[in-house]
Amino acid sequence: MMNASTATAEARNGTIDPKEAAHFGRLAAEWWDPRGESAMLHRLNPVRLAYIRNAIDHHWPEAGAARKPLAGRSAIDVGCGAGLLTEPLARLGAKVTGLDAAAENVAAAVVHASAVGLTVDYRCADIETLEGEQFDLVTSMEVIEHVTDPAAFVAALGRVLAPGGLMLLSTPNRTTMSRIMLVEAAERIGQVPRGTHDWHKFLTPEELTDLLSAAGLSVIDTRGIAWDPIKGLHLSDNVALNYLMTVVRT
Repeated sequence: MMNASTATAEARNGTIDPKEAAHFGRLAAEWWDPRGESAMLHRLNPVRLAYIRNAIDHHWPEAGAARKPLAGRSAIDVGCGAGLLTEPLARLGAKVTGLDAAAENVAAAVVHASAVGLTVDYRCADIETLEGEQFDLVTSMEVIEHVTDPAAFVAALGRVLAPGGLMLLSTPNRTTMSRIMLVEAAERIGQVPRGTHDWHKFLTPEELTDLLSAAGLSVIDTRGIAWDPIKGLHLSDNVALNYLMTVVRT
């Protein structure tokens, strides 16, 4: 068995809204329950992982069909929650750091990773506080819509991206469809906890692309995450609900 995960706390000095951090911290105990308040994340995670694995294989083709294509590489999952994405990155071979602004989430992440024998460097910190560290892979899923200054957040993500590295982001689009399905319907029927989303803080792909460009980063691929009654959540050309981006340094 691998060594247990560790967790450290750093001074808060970032763009994550403290109210948002407190909201997600209250969900920590149920984060790993696929039928709990984070059920939607459990349905979303396999879709994100399929996109991420494809992006990794294209960016580092020498890894090929390797079982652990991130072996020998470092990764950071920004806004990691209790580790739903962080743990799979560790299983893909990466030396992983998980960052979250809610101490409760970090504590739950450490307990779960230790129970399954994974080593992850979990930290209760904001990405803006990191100095002198860079990572081959930077991921941040469903986070930018919860920050107070998206431009500063994107710039901080760019600073920790190593030369030749890969960045993967996802976030809801600001459309009528996302307002109806993610804010009104999903929260009303309990698929997403009440108060999770502020539709006005959602970014369109064009807005996020502009922020990334200002930070010296380029979007090389954008894919939507759509939903229908038969397929459920799935990768799609339709970005109206939610979308993923593959990003590299310009």
